[in-house]
Amino acid sequence: MKGIMIREPFKVFQERRELSNRPPSFRVEKMIEEIQSNLPAAPQFLLCLLPERKSSKLYGPWKKRNLSDLGVVTQCIAPQRVNDQYLTNVLLKINAKLGGINSLLAIENSHSIPTISEVPTLIVGMDVSHGSTTRSDLPSIAAVVSSRQWPLISRYRAAVRTQSPKLEMIDSLFKPVEVTKDQKVETVDRGVFRELLMDFYHSSEGRKPEHIIIFRDGVSESQFSQVLNIELDQILEACKFLDARWFPKFTVVVAQKNHHTKFFQANSPDNVPPGTVIDSGICHAKNNDFYMCAHAGMIGTTRPTHYHVLYDEIGFSADDLQELVHSLSYVYQRSTTAISIVAPICYAHLAASQMSQFMKFEELSEQSSGHEGGLLAVPELPKLHRDVSSSMFFC
Repeated sequence: MKGIMIREPFKVFQERRELSNRPPSFRVEKMIEEIQSNLPAAPQFLLCLLPERKSSKLYGPWKKRNLSDLGVVTQCIAPQRVNDQYLTNVLLKINAKLGGINSLLAIENSHSIPTISEVPTLIVGMDVSHGSTTRSDLPSIAAVVSSRQWPLISRYRAAVRTQSPKLEMIDSLFKPVEVTKDQKVETVDRGVFRELLMDFYHSSEGRKPEHIIIFRDGVSESQFSQVLNIELDQILEACKFLDARWFPKFTVVVAQKNHHTKFFQANSPDNVPPGTVIDSGICHAKNNDFYMCAHAGMIGTTRPTHYHVLYDEIGFSADDLQELVHSLSYVYQRSTTAISIVAPICYAHLAASQMSQFMKFEELSEQSSGHEGGLLAVPELPKLHRDVSSSMFFC
C-alpha cells in the first residue's frame, strides 16, 4: 500500500518463556545468539516486538548491542492498538533508518533553495540532554546532528558524547589529543565537529562546506554569549585544525520553545495559519529575532518557536532565513506535515535520548566515582558500529 518493496521476513524468533525473569542484558544476549545461529549472514534489519512499552528494560541493552556491536538497524515496537496510522508511522521510521527519504521538498529537488543550493552548506542542530532531574551525578549528553549529501537538506547523521553533569555548553566540539604514531607524537582532533565535517566531505562528492548554519536549542538569553564564545570558538578551531587555509562562513541561530508568547487571529477562533511569521512589533528593538508557527495546531493554541539570530556572517536576508527555517520544519522524516521547530534540532533531541538508553545508569554511578586528575571521570558512550554511524538510527 505504501509503495515500499520488502521481502518476507527470513524467520520469526520468539523468546523462551523461562528466560523472562532473567536480567535484561542476559535475555538480549540469548536472543542475539539464537538469531545468529539461525541466519546464514548478518541481518539487514530486525523488527523487535517488546513485551512492554518503551519503558521496557530490554530497550537499552537491545539497542546498544545492535547499534554498537553488530551494526544492525532495528525498530522496536510495543503496540497497544494497531491501526493504519500506527503502521504508517512505524514505516516512516523504518524507511528513514534504512536510508530512504519519505518526502522531499520541491525546492530541494529542483535545487532552488536560496543561498543553500548555490554554495555547499552544512546545516547543524545541537542540543544537550541532562537526563534525570532526580540524580545530579548522571552525565549530560550532547548531541550534534549535521546534514549530508549536499544539496539535500533532508538527510542527517548524528554524533553524541557524554559530558559533565548539568553542563549546558558542549565541550567536545574540538578535542585535540596527543597520540604516538611510528614513535612520533602528533596531535589529532577527536572532537565531534571534525567527525561531521569529514562525513559531509565524503557524502557531498569531496566538497568542503563554504557556509555552516548552526541551530542551537536549550539555551536561555543569558547564555547567548557563551554559545558564541565557547561553542562557536571550538567549531572555528576544529575547522582551522582541519585546514588552516579554509575559512567557511557561519550563521548561528538559537531556537526557544520555552516562552509564553502566543498568537491569535483577530475576529477568529482559529489558530494562526501554518507558516505564520512575526518579525516586527513584539520583537527585540536591536537584535535579529523572529517568531514562527510552522505547524498547524490541532489541539489548543499553537505555541510559536522564537528564533534568535546571534551571528550571521553569511548575510541572509530576513525573508531567505525565514524561508529556510520554514523549509527545515518540513523535512522531519517521522512526520508527513510540518513540525513546530526545525528538524535538525528535533533529531538532536532524538539522538541524545536514544544514546542515553545505551547507558545503564546504575552502573554509571559506580564507574564515574573513580577520580581522574582530581576530577570525576565522565564515562564515555560506546561507539556506534561503522555500518550504522552515518544512518538516521535515531529516527
